[in-house]
Amino acid sequence: MDSTRFLIIRHRKENLRKCSLRGLEERSDFLFFTYPECALQGTLPPLDGYLLLDIDGEELSPVDQSPCILVDATWRYAAVMLRQLPQLAVCKRRRLPSSWRTAYPRCQTACADPERGLASVEALYAASVIMGQPIEGLLDSYYWKQQFLEKNRSLILS
Repeated sequence: MDSTRFLIIRHRKENLRKCSLRGLEERSDFLFFTYPECALQGTLPPLDGYLLLDIDGEELSPVDQSPCILVDATWRYAAVMLRQLPQLAVCKRRRLPSSWRTAYPRCQTACADPERGLASVEALYAASVIMGQPIEGLLDSYYWKQQFLEKNRSLILS
């Protein structure tokens, strides 16, 4: 885990032109893996000690200081990935507080509450704020950066 803050498991069908994580691939505090290749080839590192960002976990808090795993895919693909990656079973699941709001113009209907369905980079930013970790550069390449910061100003400044 050393200096890794975020481990990203990205579905191979994720549209990289629309991906909110573009520009973060070269950062030393990020590890990116492509699904299903990482599962089939066994290239994921041991995941014990990681937190899995998931809507079904306990709420993330400042006490949580472990690196986070984010599954980067559409809602439908993410559900399949979570079922098909048994390595994730050792991770503690954490959800983001419902007060965070997205700026991403969502077109999917699979999300029960589109306003709460954060873009991947928004989720990583929110997790960093909550855990008191550095946020510099996380949103630099994000097209909806200003709208996201405005919608969540009170959460960021608290």
